[in-house]
Amino acid sequence: MTFDVAIVGGGIVGAACALEAVRSGLRVVVIEPSVIGGGATAAGMGHIVVMDDSEAQFALTHYSQQLWQEIAPELPAEIEYEECGTLWVAADEEEMDEVRRKVRFYEAHGVAVEVLDDKALAEAEPHLRPGLAGGLLVPGDGVVYPPCAAKHFLDEAQSFGAQLQLGLSAVELGDKGVKLSNGEFISAGKTVNATGSWAPELTPGIDVQKRKGHLLITDRYPGFVRHQLIELGYLKSAHSISSDSVAFNAQPRKTGQVLIGSSRQYGVDDPKVEAAMLSRMLQRAEEYMPGITELSALRTWTGFRAATPDKLPLIGKCPGYERLYLATGHEGLGITTSMGTAKLLVDQLMNRPSQIPVSPYLPNRAHQEAMHA
Repeated sequence: MTFDVAIVGGGIVGAACALEAVRSGLRVVVIEPSVIGGGATAAGMGHIVVMDDSEAQFALTHYSQQLWQEIAPELPAEIEYEECGTLWVAADEEEMDEVRRKVRFYEAHGVAVEVLDDKALAEAEPHLRPGLAGGLLVPGDGVVYPPCAAKHFLDEAQSFGAQLQLGLSAVELGDKGVKLSNGEFISAGKTVNATGSWAPELTPGIDVQKRKGHLLITDRYPGFVRHQLIELGYLKSAHSISSDSVAFNAQPRKTGQVLIGSSRQYGVDDPKVEAAMLSRMLQRAEEYMPGITELSALRTWTGFRAATPDKLPLIGKCPGYERLYLATGHEGLGITTSMGTAKLLVDQLMNRPSQIPVSPYLPNRAHQEAMHA
């Protein structure tokens, strides 16, 4: 069969792209060798967060969060969508300066925020250690259970007529379609590489690197953590683009469980849980929540994020091709930005205007910057 669009990768980004494409009237096939919502989607925390590292990052995360909020009332219960808010925790006055900077940015961009002093922080999260300076609450942020969200998007896409090719790997992508591991060829007008950190294996030369992360989930302790908690030191440590790092990050789940992160490593391909890195991560969590390491752990795991040098995803036509597109490089924001990515990608496939400028995310932006340097 011939399709208008062949999407390689059944994670949340590929699934969201499939749903948007089929709703736009395109004939769609999704190719996934393993399970829907596997890979980085299954490994992630599921934070729906507005970020402000750059204007472009803010634009995409804010746009995407609004899309999530629009569909929230229709989402099935198993997706566990909940607007618990993000609480950025400031350890000292230097980090409170960062709180005030973030307040100025968010308020100027129409995002509701609330500054908490030390007493208000202790009331909001009683298990945090005494002596913290305060924090910033972003009440519109939320969480989802990513694998179920990806499955929901793809189920919806199939209900509109999208087809699913499950159990076979793509071994070659090009302008005419996708060659599968069994030798079959799927012909497509446009092909989309949405395989996350594995994208460079199918499209050599793109600047995407694997970034390994560890997570741990506890047994059920309802109310132990009330908001998505992130240390403001995260902005200094976890966003290093070269060295290994850990940062305190704890998320409440609707089940009453606590999801604990986070770590980041470059240059590591082995998916095994590393005791030393896990220990560093938990020690960091204990510095902020002394009782957290007394909780019973149920499972630990790792995943690989697809990172780009400028921390922005690659969304659009791949340089050197006419009909091969990329939807990868989302690093730790793939869950948040999946819906915005789908809109921007399909806008390009359909040659229609986008709600936000697409130029910061185009895969050829490095070439453009070089031309204007």
